[in-house]
Amino acid sequence: MSLSYLIAKLRTYFFKSDAMIHYYRKQGMIIGKKPRIFSDISTPESYLIEIGDNVTISNGVQLITHDASIAKALDGVTDVFGKVKIGNNCFIGAKSIILYGCTLADNTIVAAGSVVTKSVTESGKVIGGNPAKVICDVDTFANKSKKIAVTTKSMTKEQKREFLINNDEILLKR
Repeated sequence: MSLSYLIAKLRTYFFKSDAMIHYYRKQGMIIGKKPRIFSDISTPESYLIEIGDNVTISNGVQLITHDASIAKALDGVTDVFGKVKIGNNCFIGAKSIILYGCTLADNTIVAAGSVVTKSVTESGKVIGGNPAKVICDVDTFANKSKKIAVTTKSMTKEQKREFLINNDEILLKR
């Protein structure tokens, strides 16, 4: 096993571990049941973050609770603050950013690399881009992905590798 693989495994364990969830809650975050968090989502104002039940937050995600740039535009002030609220059963893709003041309705999927600048008030939407916009609803996404969606959860790393190499027809082609 390579060192980078071991570090990635430790990072994955650390960020989804009960200890990390406990730490976030101790900082004031409200976090629901069965979270899967693979990023360091702490902020100086962690108490402004609310995460629902069954939420997955992928790697490299940032939750932004303040903006200090206002100090350059207005004399005598330092910050603008806002809560970040993530509903139940949401998925936040890798390297996404959710800005202060944004709320995500239940069953929202945020595509990797998205910058969420506005709240999503309707449940069951897939959003993506910079700034993030509604791409489709979750049912449409599920139907489009049915033919190539697989389960590798119980596979070892080697089994997964062999499966993916030998089943080119399930790999997404853009």
